Amino acid sequence: MSRTRTALLAALVLVAGASGTAVAAGPSADVGIAAIPCSVDYKVQNQWDTGFTAAVTITNNSAAKSSWAVRWSYAGNQKVTSGWNAKISQSGTAVTAANETYNGSLPTGSSVSFGFNASYSGTNALPTAFTLDGVTCNVDDGSGGGGGGGGSDPSGRVDNPYAGAKVYVNPEWSAKAAAETGGSRISNQPTGVWLDRIAAINGVNGGMGLRAHLDAALAQKGSGQEVVQLVVYDLPGRDCAALASNGELGPTEIGRYESEFIDPIAAILADSKYASLRIVTTIEIDSLPNLVTNTGSKATATPQCDTMLANGNYVKGVGYALNKLGAIPNVYNYIDAGHHGWLGWDDNFAPAANLFYQAANAEGATVNDVAGFITNTANYSALKENNFTINDSVNGVSVRQSKWVDWNRYVDELSYAQAFRSQLVSVGFNSGIGMLIDTSRNGWGGSARPTGPGATTSVDTYVDGGRYDRRIQVGNWCNQSGAGLGERPQAAPATGIDAYVWMKPPGESDGSSTAIANDEGKGFDRMCDPTYTGNARNGNNMSGALPNAPLSGHWFSAQFQQLMANAYPPL
Repeated sequence: MSRTRTALLAALVLVAGASGTAVAAGPSADVGIAAIPCSVDYKVQNQWDTGFTAAVTITNNSAAKSSWAVRWSYAGNQKVTSGWNAKISQSGTAVTAANETYNGSLPTGSSVSFGFNASYSGTNALPTAFTLDGVTCNVDDGSGGGGGGGGSDPSGRVDNPYAGAKVYVNPEWSAKAAAETGGSRISNQPTGVWLDRIAAINGVNGGMGLRAHLDAALAQKGSGQEVVQLVVYDLPGRDCAALASNGELGPTEIGRYESEFIDPIAAILADSKYASLRIVTTIEIDSLPNLVTNTGSKATATPQCDTMLANGNYVKGVGYALNKLGAIPNVYNYIDAGHHGWLGWDDNFAPAANLFYQAANAEGATVNDVAGFITNTANYSALKENNFTINDSVNGVSVRQSKWVDWNRYVDELSYAQAFRSQLVSVGFNSGIGMLIDTSRNGWGGSARPTGPGATTSVDTYVDGGRYDRRIQVGNWCNQSGAGLGERPQAAPATGIDAYVWMKPPGESDGSSTAIANDEGKGFDRMCDPTYTGNARNGNNMSGALPNAPLSGHWFSAQFQQLMANAYPPL
């Protein structure tokens, strides 16, 4: 279990107090486990005139099980028509959902999720009683929830932390943005606070540390809800395939990562002073995706990524962070899930979900420590390509065969994030997880934005003429020429999406265009050099990077001005 007995007791008290659920008294030493043997979260995720889609999550607080069966009855004429992640049968109004062969194990404190489609007419009343192997469970009817779908949590967490909340505006970033000509148009937008080295916890070069940001968030909060967005980013051997964002810790320094980085962050976030904040953490961008695509016999492999795969410290580090931070009731962990141009191919998509599940169950963590996933962090992939779809063909040639799409199954971030969410649930993540999409630099507006598809002379002219994403190649990631601000941060913008966010603060460099000596552990990556002719990871194309860029994380005025000029929606 990832929760201590004390934390579990406190969580159960929260549930009882908030919902009015009766908690039966048991032996005082064991009341935390015995009071509620199981809990059920039943959510109608989508409903139309004749049917609905529902998601159910069962949490087992009693003895570990090797198989399970959940039962409930409907008050109306609901009929289950299809299901997934459970064997579902129905007799009259009574429904039974039993485990599949691959998800029968249900340890103490763990959860399992399944879903189904059903028909109905009249009123779709929610079930009021559930049993797990004949034992009655308490119930959360789950009628709320934002774009990401539901999911009750014994800690008292909400379904979507962004729903009904303001989001913290970093005063340091805001001041830099406002100092730029025209920057006041966006200087009030919320952005992520990057904890990218141990020193950042207490503040670097006189800047704000973590406590200072949390104190400022409390001041901004007022009487409403406030989200604070943190990027937790300092794994050993960090970013094994991109030198510009290498970190300070060597490949084997997992002990320092835990004791000098994660533990101090957790101690600050757990301070009761900050209990009223909703703290969203983006966990270790680029780390786990690198293990999927840049290891072994692949042309994109690097020795550094092979090392991190072999020593397991990415998986251990992510699991440790999830466990420690997930034990804090007002923290919402979102794991980085790359982007469609990284993990959207068939041979990356499912293996990535499986690897993420492994990490989410490492070092004491469980899937209950994961609120969701974030895609496109600090990247440029277009949110929605409207001028072509993956199902189009030109002269009998599929769009998937174009040089740009290159057999990927996704052409934009929204379709990828929604599909990947379903894949993650299918491998064992809770059905209530939500996705975040970083839209800080994927607007691709301005005069270069196409107004329709390209010519149908070939599949390449069709795709290239119509795509909003104007990068030379989808693998290009550093300070991209022509990029613009994307959709403004907003909660629950689409099905399965908790929020569009600006996790990467616009105007902060991805990396220096030439080698710059520094004490931040940051190397020089040729992908940030505009004269570089590429490598296997970008199809040996030009890098498309802007010139005269400073170190990653440092202010890049020319980039900021370009992002505003090419914003879509326009400023």
